[in-house]
Amino acid sequence: MGRYRLGVDVGGTFTDLVLFDETTQELSVHKLPNTPDDRAQSIVTGVSDLLSRQGVTPEELAYFAQGSTVAINTMLEGKTARVGVITTQGFRDLLELRRQRRPSLYDLFFQLPPLLVPRHLRVEVPERVNAQGDALIPLDENSVREALEWLARSGVEAVAVCFLFSFLNPEHELRVAQIASEAFPDLPVWLSHQVLPEFREFERLGTTVGNAALGPVIEGYLGSLGQRLAEIGIRRPPYIMQSNGGIVSPQSAIERPVNTLFSGPSVGVVGGLHVARQTGAENAITLDMGGTSTDVCLIAGGAISMVYEKEIAGTPIRTPMVDVNSVGAGGGSIAWVDAGGRIKVGPRSAGANPGPACYGQGGDQPTVTDANVALGRLSPRELLAGRMAIYPELAVEAIRRHVAEPLGLDVMEAASGIIQIVNTNMMLATRTVSVQRGHDPREFTMVAFGGAGPLHASVVARELGIPSVVVPTTPGILCALGLLATDMRTDYVQAFIEPLPSVNLEDVNDTLRDLNDRAWQWLRTEQTDVEGCVVSLSADMRYVGQNYELPVDAPPAPWTEASLQTLRDRFHQAHQQAYGYHDDQSTAQLVNLRATALAPMPPLPAQAQSPGRDPDLTPSEVRDVWWNGGFVSTAVYQRSRLPIGGAIEGPAVIEQMDSTTLIAPGEQAEVDGHGNLIIQLGD
Repeated sequence: MGRYRLGVDVGGTFTDLVLFDETTQELSVHKLPNTPDDRAQSIVTGVSDLLSRQGVTPEELAYFAQGSTVAINTMLEGKTARVGVITTQGFRDLLELRRQRRPSLYDLFFQLPPLLVPRHLRVEVPERVNAQGDALIPLDENSVREALEWLARSGVEAVAVCFLFSFLNPEHELRVAQIASEAFPDLPVWLSHQVLPEFREFERLGTTVGNAALGPVIEGYLGSLGQRLAEIGIRRPPYIMQSNGGIVSPQSAIERPVNTLFSGPSVGVVGGLHVARQTGAENAITLDMGGTSTDVCLIAGGAISMVYEKEIAGTPIRTPMVDVNSVGAGGGSIAWVDAGGRIKVGPRSAGANPGPACYGQGGDQPTVTDANVALGRLSPRELLAGRMAIYPELAVEAIRRHVAEPLGLDVMEAASGIIQIVNTNMMLATRTVSVQRGHDPREFTMVAFGGAGPLHASVVARELGIPSVVVPTTPGILCALGLLATDMRTDYVQAFIEPLPSVNLEDVNDTLRDLNDRAWQWLRTEQTDVEGCVVSLSADMRYVGQNYELPVDAPPAPWTEASLQTLRDRFHQAHQQAYGYHDDQSTAQLVNLRATALAPMPPLPAQAQSPGRDPDLTPSEVRDVWWNGGFVSTAVYQRSRLPIGGAIEGPAVIEQMDSTTLIAPGEQAEVDGHGNLIIQLGD
């Protein structure tokens, strides 16, 4: 009996699957359109098809992981569970008061998105803990019971509890949970000191509400998926990718569902890091262009950039997450003409159903995919190795009716304009994660993947001065491959707000010991064998008087005075990198202590997939492709036939089952020893 690992990524338009044979070290890939109304169905269908095609039995599946967009789509579409809030008296309106910052300074008509919890479901109870963690006002337990009864009668599916300074003294929140378990044992209760033991009550409340709103949804999705997989013989629970770039068990995902909000984008970055390491690139920018969006992330010194807070649908979410900048620029992004007569692309997408006009599924709006088909850049006959027919006349008609005629343009000029705009949108997104963060793009390599990434990456890279683009062996499936290259990971945090000169080493080491113990306990729960597992420490720091902090790698515990000096030096360096200066005379301050638990997965082979049999540099056809204002006869190659070391001069089109790569005039491409396509952009 063989042993196999399976990765499944559900994107906006397609579901991608990768099956890895641990014995032969070979990969098998599969791709199919999503079932938008039932995301689990495309997973079950794809898994069944791939295992059947490869002759693999469900019992041979040793590992199964997925990247999911269920959490983020649930938040954006407002389909979360009905949530009630119990909070400190006087703080009922915290979700609406927010930070009193205008997201769009000069937009007089800006309206905040609907709150996850309406005002009548937010209940105050008398209690108060001060900033030192001392109880000033005892918890009114009768008010708690009345609040729970009101929320239960109102039909809430979960309750979020957030009291002031509960991260210093959680006694009142724990008592609410105890009362709820006695009176309403089936009502899930989320406590803010367990979800996010940090200061800043608005962010703590938002993150707690987010968990409560997503908890029943994620539990229902994973339960349904597990049941339907069991029906086809797969008993192994599907692990899920988190926003921090690590995977966890379904139970851990249910306990912290907000940690899966950026599951999909994160897995692509992990796959991009795997490819960058193959090429020896320490500095890389990943560009993942799928059906609905493009996700861009920076990798510096071999490390993925991370952030600790984002706002989703008006709700602040604080949790470690890969620093992905997403824009509504995908193959299905719809092109339209605004009131001022300008072409716009996105953020609306045709999605999987009805999809671009050229799919012939009833879509009549022009998309980026339609523009690429009209310009000859995508096959005018078929995609997915012949499993999806293409109708170029429908693409041309959609562009003519909705873009070309309203602007008095030729259809090809309109199609070219659509491509230029979407390329500009992606270039600006890439500038955000590079130039605006103090990094010079000319020192980076771009790793392009997703179904549409290799079609556009060279233009984006050239605009920013990036010298080369790497296209993986299976770019359209790289997100699924990333699931097989990532480690199991979880993060723990505890507020510890003290200036470094006055830190009590005994207190800080007690906190570090607690974080370390919790991390190792999680590893023992998730892994029967913890050999090779590691727990690393970090700290959030700032200068006294600053509003926001920076993450800094911390020395191992226990800390000494020398450890504090190391922290101080590292914080000065981080501040210099982020803001262009540091101040040796200002006092550095600890804000949060963090522990990260990592359980490494077995590595993938260095050469994930080699080109197919009978390598050949002979073009499979020659067709007219639009370059620089006109059609040019362009050689078309099949990626599976390209030999290791094979070189191609642009202009050229390279086709494969899961993606298409463009080599522009003046560019050169070569297949490296791992099967990656390296495009040198030239001057």
